[in-house]
Amino acid sequence: MSTVISILGGVGLFLLGMSVMTAGLKGLAGSKLRTVLSKAAATPLSGALWGAIVTLIVQSSSATTMTTIGLVSAGVLTFPQGLALVFGANVGTTGTGWLVALIGVRVSLTAAALPMIFVGALIKLLGGGRVSAAGAALAGFALVLFALTTLQQGMGGLAEQLHPADLPAVLGTTWWASLYGVLALAVVGLVMTAVMQSSTAAIAVTLSAHYAGAIGLDQACALIIGQNIGTATSSAMAAIGASSTAKRLALAYILFKLIAAAIALVLFPVTIPLLVGASDSIGGVTLLAAYHTAYNVIGVLVLLPVINGFTRFVERILPERGSPLTRCLDPAALATPVATIEAGRRTVARALEAMCGSLATALSAANQDASVPAGQNTVPAAEAASALRQAREFMSEVSGPPESQDERRRLTSTLHALDHASRLAEIFGEEIELGMPPRGSQDMHAVEICVEAMRSAASLAAEVAVVPDASDNAAEIKLRTAPTRSLTPEKELASAGTLTEQALAHLEHCAKALGEVRREHRKATLASVASGTAVADDAIARVDAVRRLDALAHHAWRSAAHLLGHGA
Repeated sequence: MSTVISILGGVGLFLLGMSVMTAGLKGLAGSKLRTVLSKAAATPLSGALWGAIVTLIVQSSSATTMTTIGLVSAGVLTFPQGLALVFGANVGTTGTGWLVALIGVRVSLTAAALPMIFVGALIKLLGGGRVSAAGAALAGFALVLFALTTLQQGMGGLAEQLHPADLPAVLGTTWWASLYGVLALAVVGLVMTAVMQSSTAAIAVTLSAHYAGAIGLDQACALIIGQNIGTATSSAMAAIGASSTAKRLALAYILFKLIAAAIALVLFPVTIPLLVGASDSIGGVTLLAAYHTAYNVIGVLVLLPVINGFTRFVERILPERGSPLTRCLDPAALATPVATIEAGRRTVARALEAMCGSLATALSAANQDASVPAGQNTVPAAEAASALRQAREFMSEVSGPPESQDERRRLTSTLHALDHASRLAEIFGEEIELGMPPRGSQDMHAVEICVEAMRSAASLAAEVAVVPDASDNAAEIKLRTAPTRSLTPEKELASAGTLTEQALAHLEHCAKALGEVRREHRKATLASVASGTAVADDAIARVDAVRRLDALAHHAWRSAAHLLGHGA
């Protein structure tokens, strides 16, 4: 009974210590975790490398994965980039196994761990900010060491009652007997991880049991295979009712685990004799830690070269659902202020693109006296207005204020863009005839300028809304924003540095030009009443229509400018 109590207590202390240490390390890292992840995934290889490094530092693959989900949902990272980070996190999480192998099972650190727990707890309670987080990390680390000592004592008692011969043999006389033994122990390892909800704790138990002599080296390797698969159970449960991005990453994670397990099972008859032979000169627990790391590294190396095809396969299995305008508003992004800001920014951009594109089509058709299907504008207007309301509510739930000055400026610009886009949506949604029948050259000219402004704003918003793919050519993306017809002087366009700046300058010129037309149009139209060429009701309606066109162009320009960070 004392053996069972020691094992259960050791596992519980280990889980508690890992939780406290991870929370402390995450607090100590602060915003650097999300900053590193958002900039590190330029290529699949660098993403996997930094995913492993960050996970090794914070000692939590869950922290890396959840931050990655938020960044992918917000559009900061593409799905392949996020998946590369998750693959790397699987390698980084094996670092705890090395801690157990090199320190935990070899040395009794109870005498050192208890004072460390006291000091760490004192710092956590008396300190603040990162000092408090450092205290939590120290106390959690000491708890892990104390737990390993307790677990080692329990496994010593278990070794007196359990012998490797009592477990299924994985190197049997026949191929079928060996396969049965490996699969049976893999299932046991899977159940261990599913019950503990921590592959690290399950592997710590396995290493301690092998060090105590309760299980053989080959049997421990079979358990590790199952324990690696078992980590996918927590991801599968977390994906229930989650966003499509979280579901996709969970499915990709499960497939990765199954593929890595299949490779390990195929190579099992080759790797185990090599490990057994090496155990004469290298400690068994060290070999198990190396096997655990190599197991995950091989899985990553197999999938990284085909990561784009792999992600397309996952996307076909779980297609995106819901409105494309609000696709970025994933609750997973709320835990990260920078992801929340980016999610809101891209939602505003998509709504602006939809509204301006619909307005350009409707105004152009009305100005040419072409027939427009009934209700063509009201549905996009209602959907865009709803998306903007959801973006406003979403950004109100951010976990905390941005930490850096750049993030604060980006948040302010996003809110400015949201405000102007909302005003545009109000005008867009009103039951009015935006494109009046041509009554004169100024009426037609006003509509033409507004159409040009809407097209430019839609192109600029599309550049912000698009999630860049590694296969996209940056020049091709910028070309999408080039104006279709220039209304600006050649010198003004030549002075703009990039095509994006040229398009923004073009939009600004359209908005200001329409303001000049509105003022001249108002004077001429109202004067036409006195001359008897127009009636008062018709003249005021025409003035009001041009005023609305001017407001549309102005809000489209300001919203696009703030989205691109050029708002004053």
